[in-house]
Amino acid sequence: MKLAILSRNSKLYSTRRLVEAARAQGHSVRVLDPLRCYMGIAPGVFQMHYKGRELAGLDAVIPRIGASITRYGTAVLRQFELMGVYTPNIADAIARSRDKLRCQQLMAANGLGMPLTVAGDNPDDTTDLLAMLGSPPHIVKLNEGSQGTGVVLAESLQASRSVIEAFRGLYAPFLVQEFIAEARGADVRCLVVGGRVIAAMQRQARLDEFRSNLHRGGSASAVTLDAREREVAIGAVRAVGLRVAGVDLLRTRRGPMVLEVNSSPGLEGIESVSGVDVAGQIVGYVARAVARRG
Repeated sequence: MKLAILSRNSKLYSTRRLVEAARAQGHSVRVLDPLRCYMGIAPGVFQMHYKGRELAGLDAVIPRIGASITRYGTAVLRQFELMGVYTPNIADAIARSRDKLRCQQLMAANGLGMPLTVAGDNPDDTTDLLAMLGSPPHIVKLNEGSQGTGVVLAESLQASRSVIEAFRGLYAPFLVQEFIAEARGADVRCLVVGGRVIAAMQRQARLDEFRSNLHRGGSASAVTLDAREREVAIGAVRAVGLRVAGVDLLRTRRGPMVLEVNSSPGLEGIESVSGVDVAGQIVGYVARAVARRG
């Protein structure tokens, strides 16, 4: 299989591990910076060039598209799709995953557990918007963000209003959610590949932090999922239309709740904690999908 990995940095752990796994399985692999890919588009003709040369003959591409380049990165990926190159995560599904409000709507439409969420645009509606949500604390978050950026814990109604006003002043779309105190700063990251949960870990926030992201000093430990948690994680990935994704769940008395679906989950933490060769499983899944296409 001739494989490309779309990534801005070949030295990142996740990118490097995918390259290692591909080579270990006997595949030809290269890393392509999506911002250096450029396209030619005409009726029935789709071309891709990279650093002065035409790209052709690829069997598959694994996208590792960062949130900051979603728009152009997904355009590049869509071009590969139109050229007949297989990808486990199509461009439209990645775009859906980056829109938190759309993801919450998809979770609700599929009957999956999630924190109560509200969203609105007009400042005149803020009081009633927060009344729909209930008493604080509230979580106010940017509609697009990653690794915990743009996520604020508001412990009073006035704090919620202030954060909302600040986001509106920046013309930044946002949503507001109930704060799940019983989770005690912990969540469960599930790694789903091809309709199966292949690895999981529990993340715990620092004592002075409510976000459990490892990039923000959270710690990670091994965890065993029950059948319902696996079902919800797989259902969340399916609802967004992805085949390889990370799903963050909260454990609550109401059952597992979906916090986020990540189309480019980091591999370092979950590989080290779970002991699972996640990169190898992703590459193996892609290779089998390419083989089935003939």
